[in-house]
Amino acid sequence: MNRNRAVLVLEDGSRFDGYAMGALGHTVGEVVFSTGMTGYQETLTDPSYAGQIVVMTAPHIGNTGMNDEDAESRRIWVEGFVVRNLSPRPSNFRSTRDLESDLIADGVVGISGVDTRAITLILRESGVMRGGVFSGASLKLSDQQQSDHVRDAASMAGRNLSQLVSVKVPRVVSAVGELIGALAVLDLGIKESTIHQLTARGFEVHVLPQHCDFSDVMAVSPVAMFYSNGPGDPSASDAHIALLQEVLRAGLPFFGICFGNQLLGRALGFDTYKLKYGHRGINQPVLDKTTGRVEITSQNHGFAVDAPREGIIDSPAGFGRVEVSHISLNDQVVEGLRALDLPAFSIQYHPEAAAGPRDANHLFDRFRDLVLDHRAPAEKGQ
Repeated sequence: MNRNRAVLVLEDGSRFDGYAMGALGHTVGEVVFSTGMTGYQETLTDPSYAGQIVVMTAPHIGNTGMNDEDAESRRIWVEGFVVRNLSPRPSNFRSTRDLESDLIADGVVGISGVDTRAITLILRESGVMRGGVFSGASLKLSDQQQSDHVRDAASMAGRNLSQLVSVKVPRVVSAVGELIGALAVLDLGIKESTIHQLTARGFEVHVLPQHCDFSDVMAVSPVAMFYSNGPGDPSASDAHIALLQEVLRAGLPFFGICFGNQLLGRALGFDTYKLKYGHRGINQPVLDKTTGRVEITSQNHGFAVDAPREGIIDSPAGFGRVEVSHISLNDQVVEGLRALDLPAFSIQYHPEAAAGPRDANHLFDRFRDLVLDHRAPAEKGQ
């Protein structure tokens, strides 16, 4: 195992000495923590983590190694990785290589051997902040120079990172089983498990680049539209919001996940805001107000929709009646929206839930049923 020195420097001046992990060098980004005890490969390869240095609260990371089946995208997206104990040898029958090999291959600078509990407490009290991991030659920088690098890093607020993670050319994934029709998917950082869930419901998934316009969407003759998860500030995505408003006016059924929920909120006329330290992990309790059911969910987001939690609301943008369908039981943050006069809904968390839990998997069925119900009257009128 690599035992070179490394240091994590936070924006507030806190410093944590540890051991280099992954590539040597330095990296800066927004430091966030994730509470998942499993699923570190899915976390690392989730494009929503672009621009962020992820601190894992679980003490042992790397135990199960890495494989080719569980990756959520084509590469590791985290800006940096922070763990307490890095397992030197994976022990799992599905493992094909160790974690550090993949970190090195993708040039990800990390650090191990630090007190991740203390780091998490700082972030919970003060909120997420910029930070940097320094190893190799960058350790020759003075403490002040390292701190300057951290404070010069871009804030997540106001950043549009969709073009970094989105596909450059359209991609089509065939439906499994009986075909419902073409689904236009705006790739803002979509996870592979989301695509699998959609194709399993009979959708032929057309993954479109984030810069596409309404004519590009309609060119695939879609039965519905889907907005994926992704990194960045929803207030910096005006083009995506304008496209979604065209989709809503056209009456296309719509489903949005995570970033897609925030963009639906803004398209309907609500504001969004940055959370103090966000929701990240696979153990977040959410109330589905439409059923009264509590679900344990997988989440990864730092922004939220600012909308009234109770009652039916008139869309400030003129799209009819809207209700908040889901709320977080930890802090009452809006976790879902449902348009009552349009075939559109969204949720803030991840029903595809790789690496778990599966409580919210039924939302893909709800979307399929929404599309079929919307299509049925049109077919009867033919």
